[in-house]
This record gives sequence, structure tokens and C-alpha cells, in this order.
Amino acid sequence: MTLKCFKAYDIRGRIPDELNEDIAYRTGRAFASFIQAKNVVVGHDIRLSSPAICDALVKGLLDSGVNVHHIGECGTEEIYFATDHFDMDGGIVVTASHNPKDYNGMKLVRKDARPMSGDTGLRQIENLVELNQFAEITQRGSQSTLDHRSAYIDCLLSYVDLDALSPLKIVVNAGNGGAGAIIDELEGKLPFKFIKVHHEADGHFPNGVPNPLLIENRGSTIEAIALHQADMGIAWDGDFDRCFFFDASGRFIEGYYIVGLLAKAFLERDGSAKIVHDPRLTWNTIEIVESLGGEAIQSKTGHAFIKERMREEDAVYGGEMSAHHYFRDFSYCDSGMVPWLLVAGLMSAQKKNLAELVNERMLKFPASGEINRRIENAPDMLLKIEQHYLGASESVDHTDGLSMSFDEWRFNVRASNTEPVVRLNVESRANSHLMQEKTEELLSLMGGQTV
Repeated sequence: MTLKCFKAYDIRGRIPDELNEDIAYRTGRAFASFIQAKNVVVGHDIRLSSPAICDALVKGLLDSGVNVHHIGECGTEEIYFATDHFDMDGGIVVTASHNPKDYNGMKLVRKDARPMSGDTGLRQIENLVELNQFAEITQRGSQSTLDHRSAYIDCLLSYVDLDALSPLKIVVNAGNGGAGAIIDELEGKLPFKFIKVHHEADGHFPNGVPNPLLIENRGSTIEAIALHQADMGIAWDGDFDRCFFFDASGRFIEGYYIVGLLAKAFLERDGSAKIVHDPRLTWNTIEIVESLGGEAIQSKTGHAFIKERMREEDAVYGGEMSAHHYFRDFSYCDSGMVPWLLVAGLMSAQKKNLAELVNERMLKFPASGEINRRIENAPDMLLKIEQHYLGASESVDHTDGLSMSFDEWRFNVRASNTEPVVRLNVESRANSHLMQEKTEELLSLMGGQTV
């Protein structure tokens, strides 16, 4: 059988033709066989298809003799936390994050919550699923419920000084995904007033797929900020491993500037720490890190690459402009809850609003935000762009796609791993007009249709 659902970093596909209960069962058998697991933690997101997919996965694990520790409905980061905190051999969460509601998927981790990607075992698991030749069932494993939530909440709260927090008013938009349950758990332990938008988990996604990167999905957060005169707005994707920020005026803050803000916070606390960042937008992060005596380390984009590099370097924090934020003390994993707690802590400690924390950096390094174009022949297009600018560029980097830097501006253009889409990011030094001019110039060279 051909498996379209096995991607570069995870499993993800349309239900039931690309991913179904049979594939989920085989994945459980394959995962157990490949990592020789004895104890595995599992859970699932709020999608309507997730309980059945998870049940099939669990059956595959049990038939392989694995003891399954089930945490039920959860966010992706709760699987990361439980795998490491309870010393499991691995963990699997059934989720398709921000994909359309007829999709589902799985994210797999080994011991210590180390991610499994195409380079670190996922291809081998795919091959085992395709072969479907598993050992005869001799002794089935056991299944139990794992109560991880209180330990997870304590872990989140450890990132802030509770006594120093101001009574902020915060709009929280779960997008009918899983984040609302965690906000409810945190609510009685924090001095914040939460204005809850699309708060209840609902796999029908009555207010659209929970993906705050879509401009059409931001309106409800912005309206609630204005109506309640909130200090800040936070929105999450479906499995809440990413969070997105809005200031008190309702302005969406690009994830790039949050990376710099969090890097600064860690370096002011830890001195000469290492910070890992992706290659798409870099100048703001590098300048902040180096000015505070830290070391900025560039990694290829993607959670598996960032986490691996962070472990190699013992980096305290890693950030991607796509709103993935990684923390050494959170098993080197990404969390959508830790970042907003840290930002709220910074606002409280410095007596500044979010705009005041990021405005100077946004003016100093204006950026285009990620622009996606549908292009069928990405390699030819990348070569065309590189040749066009080669004579004028100061540096060329192929860590991830094509990055070229000039005296006053730079860009990164990279192809998607899963679809014929190319992603463009442009930034400049304190010259918004130049950034916009070069963005249009690059889009003209690229061709294709904006998606």
C-alpha cells in the first residue's frame, strides 16, 4: 500500500483515504517493534475522528505487548511532558493541529521526548506499516489512565514568579481547540482576568479551523480585545503547541519578534547562554543575542532539527518565526503555553505593555511576514533567484532553502516539504519601504500564485 500520510516530521492525512484505523493499528505495532518499547504514553486532540484513531493505535501497541498509559484528550506538548516526566519509552499524540477537520495525524517521540522524523526513525516505521508483517501476538500489554495534568500545570507555573504578576486582562482564543481546558486549569492560580473566545473544544470547528496564521481567523480575537480593553490577546492552533500574540490595540505580532523578546529574557537571566533560531528571519534575533553576550546558532527549520540542535548545544531556548518556541527545561520541546506566560511575566516585571516590548525591534528590523506561493518547479525558481542576486549579495546560505544577505536587506526563500509551495521572508535594516520594494521584486521573480 502507498502511504501518503507519512510526512517529513509526522503522520498527517485526510480521513479515511490517507489515514484510518487500520493504518493507526499498524503504526502502533510498528512503533513498538522499532523502538522496542515497554511503556508508551498516548493521547489525542479534540477532532471528531481522534478517539477512534487513538483506540486503534492503542490496540496495536497492546497487541505488541506494550503497556499503554493513556492521558485522554490533550495537547501535543502534554505528550512531550508526560513522556519525559514519567520516564516513558515513547509517546504518541493523535492530532492534525491546524489542518482541515477531515484530516488527522500522529506525532511520535522516543524516550526523553526526542522527536521521530524522517531522519530519525519515521521512514523505518513507514516501511514496517507498509509490510504489515508483525510478530504473532503472544502476550498483550496493559492499559491504564495516567494522571499527568497536575504535574504539567506545576511545570508551566514554574516559568513565572506568581507573586510578581500583574492583574492583566487577557483575551484567550482557543479556536475551539484544546487550549481552553488548560486555561481553565490555570485560571484559579493566576491573577489574570481571562476573556474567553471560542473556548469550548468542538471538533466540528464551528468558527473555522483553529489556525491564527489565517488573517480571517484573527477578527474574533481583535474584536474581543477592543470590546474588553484587554492588555493582550493570545490565540492557539488546535493542539496548542503554538501561540500567537496580539497587543492591546489588536495588532498581530509576528512570531519573529517574540523569538527576540524571549531570547532577551533568557539571556538577561542566564548570561552567556546559547539560543537556536531558524534561517527565515534572523537579524533581530542575532543582534539581541550577541548584544547580551549570548551565542546565536542557526538551525534548519522544523521542530526535529531545532530540538536536535538544542540538545547538541545545550541551548536554553530555541525559536522559530512560525510561533514554535522550544525550552531546555521543557525537554527541549515546543510549548504553546510557556511563551505567553513568559511574556505576561515580562509585562509585569517591566511595567510595559506588549507593544512597548516589541515596537523598537519591529521598527529596527521590519519584515514581510511569510508569503506562500504555489510553484511547481521550486529548484529552478531558487536557482533563478540566486543567479539574479549573486553579484550584489554579501553572503549566500543554503542551510534551508536559499538565504541571501545584502548591506541593508536580506531574504530567505524555501520550498515546502509536503506541497508545491514556496515560502518567502524578507527583512531590512530600519527601512520598511526597502523591505516592501524588495518583497515585490522577489515575488515578481518567483511568479506563481499566492496561497
